[in-house]
Amino acid sequence: MKLKAAFPLFGLILVALACSLPVAFPVPDPTSFAQPTLTIGPSSLVDPVSPPRMPLSGNVISPADLEYLGAFRLPGEDERPKTFAYGGNAMTFNPDGDPPGASDGFPGSLFVMGHDRMPYGDLPNGNQVAEIDIPAPVKSREIGSLNTASFLQDFQDVAAGHFTDLEEIPKTGMQYLAHPLTGAKIHLAWGQHLQPPNVASHAWFSPQLGASNLQGAWFIGEQDLYSVNGYMFEIPTEWADAYVAGRYLATGRMRDGGQGGMGPTLFAYRPWQDDGSAPASGTHLSEIPLLLYENAYQTDQIVRALNGYQHPDAWEGGAWLTTTSGRQAVLFAGTKSTGEKYWYGYIHPDGPQNVCVDAHVSDFVTCRTADGGSCPPKDFSGCCEESTGGCASLRGWWSTRFDTQFILYDPADLARVAAGELQPWEPQPYASVDIDADLFLVPPEWDLQTVGWGDQRRDRIGDVTFDRASGLLYVLELYADGPKPVVHVWHVRP
Repeated sequence: MKLKAAFPLFGLILVALACSLPVAFPVPDPTSFAQPTLTIGPSSLVDPVSPPRMPLSGNVISPADLEYLGAFRLPGEDERPKTFAYGGNAMTFNPDGDPPGASDGFPGSLFVMGHDRMPYGDLPNGNQVAEIDIPAPVKSREIGSLNTASFLQDFQDVAAGHFTDLEEIPKTGMQYLAHPLTGAKIHLAWGQHLQPPNVASHAWFSPQLGASNLQGAWFIGEQDLYSVNGYMFEIPTEWADAYVAGRYLATGRMRDGGQGGMGPTLFAYRPWQDDGSAPASGTHLSEIPLLLYENAYQTDQIVRALNGYQHPDAWEGGAWLTTTSGRQAVLFAGTKSTGEKYWYGYIHPDGPQNVCVDAHVSDFVTCRTADGGSCPPKDFSGCCEESTGGCASLRGWWSTRFDTQFILYDPADLARVAAGELQPWEPQPYASVDIDADLFLVPPEWDLQTVGWGDQRRDRIGDVTFDRASGLLYVLELYADGPKPVVHVWHVRP
């Protein structure tokens, strides 16, 4: 059975046309593109209109401490909604899962979200969650050589009856946390690409998926919903107690176009009352901002932004890394636009060096150069007409080049934000790591119109999660095993 692809994660797409837009020219074979070389070192994200990076605290994790171990496949078939195909929107590590599996050096389990919901009744019971064991990762360029995980709990619709107004390109995050006051819970963030206002975004549910008993939903203070509901991770206990008054969960979102913030956002919060019970639905939870760059709704300039920010950037997952020697880093993973130009529109049929804006859009700057300036006038003429099927791709934010990156922040900078010593747009990454050489980057041919190809391949990374005790970082690569993700594994040296 050939699955109907989920809608793309980027761009302000006309959903009614998204599945019918034809390809106007022969699509290249994605396997014909050479893999970029792994580069590790100081960040090259430099933008003169953003603040310089502050001196390091001296207690951070080095990029050289990230050791790639390999990858493994996800189990199951392709029958939606109970499939990982077109999934990978959210994932979290369970340190209490799969006790017999610890003997291979990869203890615990993973909760992974499957095929996204789709609007207009097409797949209202998507985004189901399953629990899997963690097999030993394998270094191989052949998908068939990888080990395959096994189900510990089959797919369950944990959010059935909830977030029913958020089915058009859902944006989700999960974090397992066993706190003494609440017991084990999986905390959930939920939004969508075109976010409606005044829709609560956060909840929790039981790790016993068949009796999930979802509680919520709640707001994160009065924050913009485009800033809060894309990823989640745990804040280490000692740091949370010292700097954010026991808020042990971090949540945020990076929405393309800078709507929500021109860089990754991050807020510390705690979604339980003093007795461990759930707040009433609709509660605005108290939060502390740790990262919040300027919102594109407030200015048409690229200012108070992530250094090197571009509108197609997509930071889809995060983790707070720690080591037994006491070093730390806050990591975000995603698909970084690194092109000389970026634009709102389509892929140009004549190659990635060419711009193809949507010439019908005029209410924001639709093409910019890498330094944030406007493109030359000739770049705004467009190159296709969506109504006649003359476009090479779906509409959205595109770039002459994308790279898959980790970016690392010094937690000491976030502590200064929490204390009011820095503005939340001032911290900058101290390093970046290009991980393309370890990825497969071979999306199915029928999805190339959505995700692009070669240097213009986007939607590369889904969620990430961290096993703090073992120092293992798990990263989902989207569209790597046909329409299914694979899980890549890095070890953070102690």
